[in-house]
Amino acid sequence: MKTEPNTKDKVAYIIAVISEFATAHSLTPSQAYRYLDRFKGIDFVTRFYDVEHTFSFEDVIADLTSYCHRKGGALV
Repeated sequence: MKTEPNTKDKVAYIIAVISEFATAHSLTPSQAYRYLDRFKGIDFVTRFYDVEHTFSFEDVIADLTSYCHRKGGALV
């Protein structure tokens, strides 16, 4: 039986991912959010939350960096 994640937990996780992404790429949280939004990283994390939240932040940031790069982002 699949249960829907708690919305507050999901939002808190996405905020944490944005913060970790910012740190990993020497960006402000605002810059990281705009980058992830522009290159569909937020959509990626939202869509695959059930899988991504089981990984380490290091792995999630690597996934996001690669995904956004494939969508036209310059960060590698």
